[in-house]
Amino acid sequence: MITIIHGNDITTSRNFYIELRKKTANYELIDGKNLDFDTLFRTFEGNSLFTNEKNIYIENFFSNIKSNSIEFKKITDYLNKNKNINLLFWEAKVLTKTQASSIKSAQVKEFSYPQVLFVFLDSFKPQNLSSIKLFHQLNKTMEVELIFYMIVRQLRLMIAVLEEGKNEIDEIKRLAPWQLSKLRSQGGHFGKNKLLDLYKKLYLIDYQTKYGLTPLSLSTNIDIFLSDL
Repeated sequence: MITIIHGNDITTSRNFYIELRKKTANYELIDGKNLDFDTLFRTFEGNSLFTNEKNIYIENFFSNIKSNSIEFKKITDYLNKNKNINLLFWEAKVLTKTQASSIKSAQVKEFSYPQVLFVFLDSFKPQNLSSIKLFHQLNKTMEVELIFYMIVRQLRLMIAVLEEGKNEIDEIKRLAPWQLSKLRSQGGHFGKNKLLDLYKKLYLIDYQTKYGLTPLSLSTNIDIFLSDL
């Protein structure tokens, strides 16, 4: 069986992937950066010499090869002709439709955040109480700890964008120009000093929650934080 695991919820997809590996007694792990057709061919054709079934796990193959390249076509053609092999791909991103459908017999599992999460993060503006409503909607399907992490990340990205290149973080370097423009516009509604103040409040919420220094739940603290935007 060929399986492809992908999605922007990297934590969940990675945990699922690791659990599958733990349940597999005999497997080989291949870095997608080092995979070419010859390596794949030798791995599976050589396997026929042994009685033990081999399971292959490949990480970030699609991220390191162009879908229109000759090498990609050779690999996917081979896999489409040899369906009875045990191969699992894990990708730390959402694949395009072309990538996800390139291996016809593959079972594709996507782990992605609900769309309302991004609507929620984009709603952060001063005195925008719709953020609270969106938070409660989101909390029905997502763990509150993960929502809190995404709030912290959004504030961190806005601050980094407004820093104009100072102490630039890796996440900023990976963003597309339209994403940077969107963050810059959103952060501009607050200003750098206000964002830094909000970020300190998030740090305090995190610290107090971890060490049991607040009688309030994390969900209630997020409600208060959002009402004070």
